[in-house]
Amino acid sequence: MKLLRYGPVGAEKPGMLDSEGRIRDLGDFIPDINGKTLSPDKLAELSHIKPEALSIVHGTHRLGPCVARPLNFVCIGLNYADHAAETGAKIPKEPIIFLKSLGAYCGPNDDVIIPKNSVKTDWEVELAIVIGTKARYVEEADAMAHVAGYCVVNDVSEREFQSERGGTWDKGKGCDTFGPTGPWMVTKNEIPDPQNLKMWLDVDGERMQDGSTKTMIFGVAQLVSYVSHFITLHPGDIISTGTPPGVGLGKKPTPIFLKAGQTMKLGVEGLGEQTQKVIAA
Repeated sequence: MKLLRYGPVGAEKPGMLDSEGRIRDLGDFIPDINGKTLSPDKLAELSHIKPEALSIVHGTHRLGPCVARPLNFVCIGLNYADHAAETGAKIPKEPIIFLKSLGAYCGPNDDVIIPKNSVKTDWEVELAIVIGTKARYVEEADAMAHVAGYCVVNDVSEREFQSERGGTWDKGKGCDTFGPTGPWMVTKNEIPDPQNLKMWLDVDGERMQDGSTKTMIFGVAQLVSYVSHFITLHPGDIISTGTPPGVGLGKKPTPIFLKAGQTMKLGVEGLGEQTQKVIAA
């Protein structure tokens, strides 16, 4: 299933994507795509609904984040061997965890705002895990039972804020609109191997990132288990799992960064695409 949320900011409604890419209304069955919706029992119940039996949502509608505001928006840094190499960083011995501000959480096609005084706003296409059941001190062998599905995240980052302004990465990762999520959550039964997905990102039609989840250092099951030993994961939480090479910071001989007026387009195989216009604060 492909579950989504459509409508104005703060007033999104639940929907399901049909085989022809049309939004179908799920409002008669669930109030929202949230932690309660993502339980194994509820997903099993929804899986018996034929999209063709649901009303078509006509017209053009904004897509909101595919899951209602999570409790935790967790991100993993330097989790692709080839991305670590392009930045000159050492391969981490354990996953690098940081939290993205929930103020960054936004729809997949919403505008991305370059913050005031920013000089190094960058892009990062990522595979994200959506948690379906509470995970605390989970063993790796049991980790996938806690996964509801997957989606696309653009982990937009301000590199100067992140690395040159002291402290942790958070100030460069949590700016408003720095976490476009969606367009939809794809249930895990439709993605049998999350470690073999192509992923890409274009800026103004130029291919910047062209990678695969094959080069992840720590895989999906490892990450769910690992994070659960430090942060209790709740249904609806997001783990964004890192990015492949091709970020602006890694461009040679000179890094390049986003400017107002540009457009990002990105996607992960089987999970849909995002498009964001970049605007100034």
